[in-house]
Amino acid sequence: MNFQRTIKKPVTLKGIGLHLGKEAAITLKPAGVNQGILFQRVDLADSLPIEANFRNVVNTQMATTLGKGNVTVSTIEHLMAALHGFGIDNVLVEVVGPEVPILDGSSVPFCTALKTAGVQNQSAPRTALAIKRRVEVKLAEKWAVVEPSSRLEVHASIDWDHPSIGFQEFHYVEGKTSFEEISAARTFGFLRDVEALKKMGLILGGSLENAVVLDSALVLNPEGLRYPDEFVRHKALDALGDFKLAGIQIVGSFKLHRAGHDLHRSILAEVFKDPANYEIIETATDAGAEAPAASKIAVAARFAV
Repeated sequence: MNFQRTIKKPVTLKGIGLHLGKEAAITLKPAGVNQGILFQRVDLADSLPIEANFRNVVNTQMATTLGKGNVTVSTIEHLMAALHGFGIDNVLVEVVGPEVPILDGSSVPFCTALKTAGVQNQSAPRTALAIKRRVEVKLAEKWAVVEPSSRLEVHASIDWDHPSIGFQEFHYVEGKTSFEEISAARTFGFLRDVEALKKMGLILGGSLENAVVLDSALVLNPEGLRYPDEFVRHKALDALGDFKLAGIQIVGSFKLHRAGHDLHRSILAEVFKDPANYEIIETATDAGAEAPAASKIAVAARFAV
């Protein structure tokens, strides 16, 4: 039987928020069985925990934002991806500020923190959502499809009219693809968009320290790319983080083209719209996953914080 997991001890990360550019901090704490992943703004009086669920997503512009009432927590996707990679089902995330810190723009700092916290099995069995029939969503030139499979798969593709990007694709298969193959992929953006986004109150904390930045032809980061196809790998990383908002491990094959946070939320909503699309199963193993306990996640030393 495969059991639910939480962390062994609290761990804190501090940095700045990508979009507001303000100091931000999170503390991950162990949580009980069936509690799920909860975010709580501890800098606000009487703030209640927000369940990490796609139904609580209130904004998908340049990040995934959860909200309840007037309280929001933004830029959760890289943390959520790391929680997926480590197979964490239950954790309380205490947040100081409106954003999870961007750190280096990837999931590596969160993986490092989870290794420090440790992972422990709990007493309750883990269940999974198995896709039973094809579901698809299209938004203009972007589309997402999920079909039945024996494990979670994410096949991401992008096509940018830029000499450093062009067409790229990456296929993540749990149980075959190491999470390390995507964990260090950083968020990215274009120099031409910076001023317009800042006028919109976005990416105020963005820099070459926490994102890959491109001009009209080249990558501007002095160190270059961490992977030749870092851009599409980051898209796969974002997808894993957003799909964690199903609140349950998914067993299905996703094909995503030019997908972003809006499309990720839309495909989850479409799946849950009709119970005939899925069934809930008890997992005997990690639903095909590469045993995601901390000891099985090797974070490259050159990316460690």
